Amino acid sequence: MAIRKNKLRSLIAGVVAAGALIAGSAQAVTLKMATDSGAKGSPAGDTLERWAEIIEQGSKGEIDVKVFYQNELGSQNEVFDLHVAGDVDVMLNWPMTSYDKRIGVIYTPYMTLSWGEALKAYSPGGWVNEMLGGIYSDLGLKFFGPWPEGFNGVATRGKYATTIEEADGLKVRTMTVFPAPQTMQALGYQTAAIDWGEVYTALQTGVVDGEAGNVIYWDYEYFRDQLDYYVRSKHFFMTGVLSMNADSYNDLSPEHQQIVAKAAEEVMQQQFTAARAQDNFYVKKAEESGMKYFELSDEQIKEFARAAREKVWPLMDKEIGSEIMDNIRANATQL
Repeated sequence: MAIRKNKLRSLIAGVVAAGALIAGSAQAVTLKMATDSGAKGSPAGDTLERWAEIIEQGSKGEIDVKVFYQNELGSQNEVFDLHVAGDVDVMLNWPMTSYDKRIGVIYTPYMTLSWGEALKAYSPGGWVNEMLGGIYSDLGLKFFGPWPEGFNGVATRGKYATTIEEADGLKVRTMTVFPAPQTMQALGYQTAAIDWGEVYTALQTGVVDGEAGNVIYWDYEYFRDQLDYYVRSKHFFMTGVLSMNADSYNDLSPEHQQIVAKAAEEVMQQQFTAARAQDNFYVKKAEESGMKYFELSDEQIKEFARAAREKVWPLMDKEIGSEIMDNIRANATQL
């Protein structure tokens, strides 16, 4: 009788264990994570790896994250399309405006002019952060927060410009989003909107004289053999966005949702701390490589800002809406 009871207990224990394994397998989740800009080993690529690692460790292996770097799933526009469609679950993106031109609010020229103002505006609870959260929600995306890089500039070959007049005759690549071309035209440049994956060829073949969409890291890392000068024009405060497809997010258990969101907050806060030092580091690296770097005076920046606000902001009223632009006017740095 004792032997039979022991066998019965063993059988029940085996059934329970098998059931637990089946239940555990049913709860296993695979997330596809991507960025549209940044190869493996770049700051953006490193952030993806940290984000994925924190998620996997926090879920104790219940969430498996597959990471894809720039161009592995397509162009900037194509990868963002996949994100909106739910084929890419989680993303560090530099948002495109093909779905909703309001996303272009992140590229409003000269909203802020200093690091302190920018970080306050883009941090959780900041006025830019709250605007972006609402817009992403309307696109079916869960907005976790920004991934700041810093103020951008114009990198060129052979000639550079520190005034609107000096920009005459220089043709620069801009991002393929509104109002990037319009902003550079307001600053005196000729423009060509070119996808990130095609910039090197455009520079190499002389289609453009420079690149006007990024902080200095990108121009140093990818194009330093093609470019001679970098002028910190500060026309945009560059930031990626950490987001998740809303359907993918809602399919997760509450526990898994919290793990993914807390992991996003951790890498976001780390970047807020590291961004300025990271940017200064690449200024030095660029100068060491032979690139000449120009930091403009406050008055030179304000000259650019006045021109861009006068010519571009009215266009944004039509494309993005006066309600959003009135909020920007109320909160932007006073000139």
